[in-house]
Amino acid sequence: MIVLGIDPGTAITGYGVVKTDGRNSLKVLGFGALRTPAKQSPDQRLMTIYELVSELLREFAPDWMAVEQLFFNRNVSTALSVGQARGVTILAAAHQAIPVAEYTPLQVKQAVTGQGRAPKDQVGYMVRLLLNLPEVPTPDDVADALAVCICHAYMGQGWGVMANDRYAAGKPR
Repeated sequence: MIVLGIDPGTAITGYGVVKTDGRNSLKVLGFGALRTPAKQSPDQRLMTIYELVSELLREFAPDWMAVEQLFFNRNVSTALSVGQARGVTILAAAHQAIPVAEYTPLQVKQAVTGQGRAPKDQVGYMVRLLLNLPEVPTPDDVADALAVCICHAYMGQGWGVMANDRYAAGKPR
């Protein structure tokens, strides 16, 4: 199973691609940060995110996209823009018939570190260890996207609780 993990954002969207063979084995196929120019208008930034995620979907042909759910933020405008970035990311997957699983930050941290309230540096450290990477991926958005991949890989192997009913019903395509 190949999983494209996404940590959505308007300025930076982190992504990671991980393959699992169903025997606790995780292999990184790629990761990075999709960046939009600050001078772009909000609608153009969303279009850029949509196009870049669509390219990733074509390049890696994942079986699943796993996306981090929106964590309520005190800054409403930030929460709204992250929600919009999530929306275009999910739309890109829908246009290519890729099923989407969503995980809360608590679920992701629990899957990767064993502790739902783990700090970012601990998540990054465990991502590095679990994926046998030479260093912690940066920026944090990239490490978080890889953590979402790991979370989905674990959930898909029955090592945890299913993310949602759609996933529990099986891969729809």
